[in-house]
Amino acid sequence: MPTNRLLLRIAAFVLLAGGLAACERPQTGPVRIVAIGPAPAMLNPNRDPMTPSSALLLDTVAQGLVRFDAAGEIEPALAQSWIVSDNGRRYTFRIRRTLWARGEPVNARQVAERLRATVARNSRNALKPVLGAIDRIEAMTDHVLEIRLKAPRTNFLQLLAQPEMAIVAGNEGTGPFRMGGETEGIFRLIPPPPDEDGEAPEDTRPNIMLGGSDAASAIARFVQGAADLVTGGTLADAPLLNAVEISRDHVVYDPVRGLFGLAFVRTTGPLAQPRYRHALAMAIDRDAIQARFNITTLQPRMSLLPANLSEFAAAAVPDWSTVAQAARRETAARIVAEYAGAERPALRVALPPGPGYRILFAHLRRDWRAIGVEAEAVTPDAEADLRLIDEVAPADLVPWYLRQFVCGVSPVCSEEADRLMEDARNTQVPAERQALLGQADRLLVGTSAFIPIGQPVRWSLRAPRLDRFRANVFGRHAPTELMGEDD
Repeated sequence: MPTNRLLLRIAAFVLLAGGLAACERPQTGPVRIVAIGPAPAMLNPNRDPMTPSSALLLDTVAQGLVRFDAAGEIEPALAQSWIVSDNGRRYTFRIRRTLWARGEPVNARQVAERLRATVARNSRNALKPVLGAIDRIEAMTDHVLEIRLKAPRTNFLQLLAQPEMAIVAGNEGTGPFRMGGETEGIFRLIPPPPDEDGEAPEDTRPNIMLGGSDAASAIARFVQGAADLVTGGTLADAPLLNAVEISRDHVVYDPVRGLFGLAFVRTTGPLAQPRYRHALAMAIDRDAIQARFNITTLQPRMSLLPANLSEFAAAAVPDWSTVAQAARRETAARIVAEYAGAERPALRVALPPGPGYRILFAHLRRDWRAIGVEAEAVTPDAEADLRLIDEVAPADLVPWYLRQFVCGVSPVCSEEADRLMEDARNTQVPAERQALLGQADRLLVGTSAFIPIGQPVRWSLRAPRLDRFRANVFGRHAPTELMGEDD
């Protein structure tokens, strides 16, 4: 269906649901949160991929050692304090005195067991590829835990703050909120009860009602005043915001970093040649894509790494990056023409559903058609030549980007880059690590392992009541960080 017709249908849906002007919403009572996607579930991060709603659920009832505050800074969670050794290789955490949901005390041995499961051989945790620097995880006492690294890691705590590192036992966590029941896919999450000894003051924060929904329904609920927060929005859903009249004060775009572009699924025919892959990357008019969406955070990018990562400032860029778009397209057309005698079926690009992704594909198809390449969009589970990657980086770590394209994971890779990454993982010298990662980055950019388009887009709708809500670089908005305890 053409995108304009889809937006008209969405607008009509919202009109029927509650009108274009936001309705009056309660300023007290439970905080009602809708995450775009499936209904929340208490998942085991070592077995199941996170959905936006499940990540929020874990953030609320199954904290990790540390967590992000509203601004994306690290603060205590299950660990009340920690010490980092002078060499940066030993992290010592003091576990706060707290209880599992069933009422039993939490001890450091239990926490260590669950963290070791995260990096175990059979773990499918999404963060496992960037946790290879962990050497040992040990409980030193009932309330002291130590994580030893093979080499120092900048921003290691950012990884520990992700919901994939939540401490879960069965279907229960350690808070800070507790499960209060579930009705038709909506979870009621309640503050913890007062301590039996009365040392901790009563937690006066309101209950949280957490559910999942498709983007159109979530936006309609917000417009109706039936939701205080809609989160988990991506570029796929962003055009829907233009179909309704929502105050720009309610729309928040997070300045996230990550990967937004095309990864190669197969390398048959001309796609096996780096020059041909370069031509596909050169032809894309990234400025036109950003202008079409008019989203400030959708910054065009031609490098695999974003600029100015804290541990590595000089991202490699392709040699054509400073060439004007028209000249780039002419060069790309000449390269494609060299393969005129080869079999060149239409490129199949796997994309999730959503009007934003359809708009993006229309730009890709137009740009590639201009150099003699046809393209068709297919569903994520169909056979494809390329697939869209739209992922936010969990930490300010170069290896998270590079390890998406190691051999055995990506059909376009470099064995030399893999070796450099492994050497970087084990070196004790930060400057040497940076140099090794820089070489790996240049190799992957040189072979065009990935076609970057821009920065990922993440958006939320938030009511004024949520006075602690802040945009942040990780796009994380834990329900417990939305408003003060006295609200």
